[in-house]
Amino acid sequence: MIRLTTMIISVSNVRDTHCPARRRIRRNDPIDQGQTMIIGLDVGGTHTDVVLVGENGLERRIKVPTDTSALFDAVFSGLEHITRDIDISQISHAVLSTTLTTNAIVQDKLPAVGIIVTCGPGIDPEYFRTCEHYYRVAGAMDHSGREIVKLDEKAVEDAAARMRDAGIEYVGVVGKFSIRNPAHEIRIREIISPMFQKVFLGHNVSGNFSFPRRITTAFLNASVYPLHKRFFEAVRQSLDKKGIQIPIYILKADGGTMDFETSIDFPGQSILSGPAASVMGSIGFATGDQETIVLDIGGTTTDMAVLINGVPVLAPYGIEIAEHKTLIRALHSYSVGLGGDSTVRVEHGHLFIGPDRTGPAMAYGGPEPTPTDALFVLGKAQNGDREKAEKGIEAIAQLLGISTAETARRIFDQTCREILDSARQMVSLINSRPVYTVREALHGHRIKPARLLVLGGPAPMFAENFTAVSDYQVSVVPHWDVANAVGTALSRTTCEVTLFADTYKLEASAPEEMFVQALKPGFTMADAKEMATELLEKKALREGASSGDLVTDVTEALEFNMVRDFRMIGKNIRIKVQVRPGLIGQYEKIIAQIKKQSRNGENPC
Repeated sequence: MIRLTTMIISVSNVRDTHCPARRRIRRNDPIDQGQTMIIGLDVGGTHTDVVLVGENGLERRIKVPTDTSALFDAVFSGLEHITRDIDISQISHAVLSTTLTTNAIVQDKLPAVGIIVTCGPGIDPEYFRTCEHYYRVAGAMDHSGREIVKLDEKAVEDAAARMRDAGIEYVGVVGKFSIRNPAHEIRIREIISPMFQKVFLGHNVSGNFSFPRRITTAFLNASVYPLHKRFFEAVRQSLDKKGIQIPIYILKADGGTMDFETSIDFPGQSILSGPAASVMGSIGFATGDQETIVLDIGGTTTDMAVLINGVPVLAPYGIEIAEHKTLIRALHSYSVGLGGDSTVRVEHGHLFIGPDRTGPAMAYGGPEPTPTDALFVLGKAQNGDREKAEKGIEAIAQLLGISTAETARRIFDQTCREILDSARQMVSLINSRPVYTVREALHGHRIKPARLLVLGGPAPMFAENFTAVSDYQVSVVPHWDVANAVGTALSRTTCEVTLFADTYKLEASAPEEMFVQALKPGFTMADAKEMATELLEKKALREGASSGDLVTDVTEALEFNMVRDFRMIGKNIRIKVQVRPGLIGQYEKIIAQIKKQSRNGENPC
């Protein structure tokens, strides 16, 4: 018997820039090549924002209402406006963020999909059931990747036939310890692929441990695939018709971008793309020596996040959305059902705001009073029907027994205080867990934010009140109403690689990358870091990264001694490396110009 002993762990604290596992490569940037502009597009629940940014800062911008029944018309009318009379050769690429997949999950509007799991040692996978069409089949690997139970291919065929008869088109396949040996997952795909449109394998969608979360990750990738594919095809076809032949990227939940073509095989990466845009839109305007809460105030929700010295905090395990816990890498964000269009009502003499939204503010033709209507009554908002807003707030005032003006003040104050209370709850939640940023693990660190950075349509009005009702230093992001789209445009491509090395078997593998290589005796942790980083750089360039933006880190390094008969026979090594999320290399030039435009009161249209 082989036993694993003497665990050596180093997590996320790689700082030596000369280490082969962390390198900054600078070659060519789009601006330096004469391609001076980037399109950023953010599809929100209320508005779709499109911007054109370049060396002159914010070149153009447009906001159009988001109509889910005619979403692509809105998106492409925005794109047409942004690119009108522009030499397309001067646009290097476009980056999109979207709430489509997020909303489908939250609203439980996912199509029926199937899951096949192989049963290994430990807890019965039935406890991890994700859907109706969920099948367990015999077949198992142990923790080292050795087959201990042969795959029951007849059970696989039977499960596939039942799913096909039920009209299932998309399937996830997950085996315990498949990241150590994916042979069973690969064989299942070979058997069932002719029956289905798309099959997602657990070891491809995540190289992280956690069998239950990998099942959920495969399930969500299969579930959002048809929606993301329709979005992809509509974007590509429409751009082709307009003659816009530029690279297209999508913003992922970790604040990095992925080549749009590649995203078809990893559609789950688009989940929580919208909140990530909020964070990326604030980074360029954050100070590097403070802990900051980012508040993106929209019509439906307020999205929140934390920056530590200008660096975003990561979700420690992966996306958690609705009841789903996944291994999809993400920035730590928190959404609360409070926004400018939240419904205001009185129940049993008490004022309630949100979380529901029945439409726009009454000042804009909506059916129910909202905090935005309160702003009209207070004289803080314009370009709407103040009379309708006053009528809505007056109805609330009668129920409370106070004046319309006092009701408007109460509504706005309560909205601000509830948002701040939610932000404090988010900070407490983060402090209850290990704190990770996109750079490193901060062992034992407790965050104590002193600053608020506010963006979103009503940002200046809310910022003024946040200052009055709290002790935070409050700042508004320049061009606050399209800052998400700016952050989307300036985000760089990111990816991860997890490498396993077994010096007893003399084999290295990276299951997500379908990589297996024989090793020579004497393979060490340093060799593993070098191999993993080389794989990472190739993957990043393949997925559309600029060679000038490859800032790589080792985020996890584990080494176990393997012992047989009281004698060490080898080592089991696991390395995780990343291209660090952040902004593209030339962002400082662009951000400096945007700040200058904001100071001068310039607002490109």
